[in-house]
Amino acid sequence: MDRRSFLAISTLAALSPRRAAAAWETPERIIDTHQHLWDLQRIRLPWLEGAPDTLRHRFDLEEYREATKGLPIEAIYMEVDVADDQLDREVAYVVEASKARNPTRAAVIGGRPGTPSFADYLARHRPNKEIRGVRRVLHSDATPPGTCRKEAFLADMKRLGEIDWSFDFCMRPQELPDACHVASQCPDTRFMLDHCGNPDLTAWQKSPATTPKHSVDAWRKSIDDLASLPNVYCKISGVIATLPKGAGAEYLAPAINHCLDAFGPDRVVFGGDWPVCLLGGTFQQWYAMLTEIIADRSAENRQKLWWKNAVGFYRLG
Repeated sequence: MDRRSFLAISTLAALSPRRAAAAWETPERIIDTHQHLWDLQRIRLPWLEGAPDTLRHRFDLEEYREATKGLPIEAIYMEVDVADDQLDREVAYVVEASKARNPTRAAVIGGRPGTPSFADYLARHRPNKEIRGVRRVLHSDATPPGTCRKEAFLADMKRLGEIDWSFDFCMRPQELPDACHVASQCPDTRFMLDHCGNPDLTAWQKSPATTPKHSVDAWRKSIDDLASLPNVYCKISGVIATLPKGAGAEYLAPAINHCLDAFGPDRVVFGGDWPVCLLGGTFQQWYAMLTEIIADRSAENRQKLWWKNAVGFYRLG
């Protein structure tokens, strides 16, 4: 057992009896709304060329089942920012995986909203009933700040609403006001804010080694503004990827708790972000830390986070 696993288990064991019971209680169902899969023999991921070695190999269904072993997992595939010429190939792969339903149930595919080809892309894939939405990573070099404010992008967001597909915001934390602008301009489209808005968790530390990308107050205001819009949900995911060695749930808790409180129990969902989570901890460690953080919340609200809200948002039944 490594140090982080030991710390997570030790912390849970030290809780009060009531909290410990809640923390150790395995949910009846877990829907991971952020499952990444990739087989580098089948698809090309340009961004992976500069990524840590931890991520530069195969992560497919077999590996995912092993990573989540012992948990009652169902999953929503999340696009992995493939090369532009491989978007259709990714769709074919995830539709096949979703039809098998073991454990992938549905998919959010990649796309390039704001480009002339996006309308045809939607028309081509709309018949696939396994698809629930689109994501375009907005913090890459290909998407400079302000990309999502452009009229062509907004028009494509409205197209998504017309076919009842959602859009995932995955963006720089300093640009969350852009997400608020988009969501307010497209009230008939449902949006999911990935990774708690990608907060720079060093902002909560007393003496951070580097200057945080934002202040705590600025990030909180952006989250509160997004939460005020009824068509925006928040995905509790991703934050473990930046967890420093030796840190535990207490490092993640301030940002997570603010998102849970701001969006309320009915507009939050759980996401594993595997295998990217491996940069900070395993899927099982992330699950244990989040379990600890939400132990004081009601059993009903915990179930909403683990699976009930995802059933509604992604129309899983």
